[in-house]
Amino acid sequence: MAGTTTSSTAPRIGARVLLLDPHNRVLLIHARDPDQPKHHWWELPGGGVDRHETLADAARREVAEETGIHLDHLGPKLWIRESRFHYRGHNHHRIDHVYLARTATAASQLALRPTDNEKHGLIERRWRTLHDLDSSTDKLLPPQLPRLLHQIIDGTLPTEPVILAD
Repeated sequence: MAGTTTSSTAPRIGARVLLLDPHNRVLLIHARDPDQPKHHWWELPGGGVDRHETLADAARREVAEETGIHLDHLGPKLWIRESRFHYRGHNHHRIDHVYLARTATAASQLALRPTDNEKHGLIERRWRTLHDLDSSTDKLLPPQLPRLLHQIIDGTLPTEPVILAD
């Protein structure tokens, strides 16, 4: 029924990628809730892990589908982010595993394959600089993205994935 709120006790496991180009710009997806168009945010490309799929395979698949960029290799897992949010009339619980990757080109190499949900919620894809994120007033996911990106660009990679919650 439209407008009802549901809640799931089991979190959905996801995989995302902090994708940097040769200029250390990060690729972000500007998305919105189609049912509440004024609710919008910038997030890393990625999504849910399919059954019998590894986290790394899911991360590469999602980047290819959402951005058209094929990644042969992922870097280290940077963080694990747990979030609870409201989207399309439902409460959601996610645990996303975020990997670092670098690409030699900012151009898409593959055809995009957005889901129906992405077709309705996608506003744009954009390479953003650290300076741009530092001065942004838009909602960023994770909210700590500018600080975390500073550390990565400065060469400080975590030895173990950082645990984030919001």
